[in-house]
Amino acid sequence: MLANLPWDLILEILGFSVGVLYLWWEYHANSKLWFASIVMPTISMWIYLRKGIYADFAINIYYFLIAIYGYIVWTRSRNKGEDKSAKKKDLPITHIPRKNLIACIAIFFILWASFYCILRFVTDSSVPVADSFTTALSIVAMWMLACKYLEQWLAWVAVDAVCVGLYAYKGIYLYAVLYAVYTVIAFVGYRNWKRKMV
Repeated sequence: MLANLPWDLILEILGFSVGVLYLWWEYHANSKLWFASIVMPTISMWIYLRKGIYADFAINIYYFLIAIYGYIVWTRSRNKGEDKSAKKKDLPITHIPRKNLIACIAIFFILWASFYCILRFVTDSSVPVADSFTTALSIVAMWMLACKYLEQWLAWVAVDAVCVGLYAYKGIYLYAVLYAVYTVIAFVGYRNWKRKMV
């Protein structure tokens, strides 16, 4: 009976639902987003592996680990040396420092080229350019999110827009819809975080 259930569709719906919750928490700069960041990669790995989107499969291992790191960074005490009973403050939203931005751009291009070569010459991927692009930029964007840099939203706009086409092409339609929503929310989220900085 269980074997006859459409598990791919069930997991896609579940992943979509967790993704919407994640987006809500990210928009509000709420540290709970990291809990969704632990659940969603677990679901997504199964879907991506079955659809042959190998780089996205691999990056979800990174997502899982960065979610733990991000939660710790966002919720650590900002009052070191002060009264231990004082309420902990979340990490503030800031602009990415110029040297970090330059490093992120360089790392992105190195990762993109590396992942492309792996997907093109080692796997049977039919989408090596888009898959390697979204994977490389997502790695950088997740680190920027963990550091709570405002500009992480701009990186996600690019990732999400490419993912819409990639997932539609691979027949993962609910994820294509989810990433279309992500693209719009990334623009709105940028403005919301910018207001929170003032």
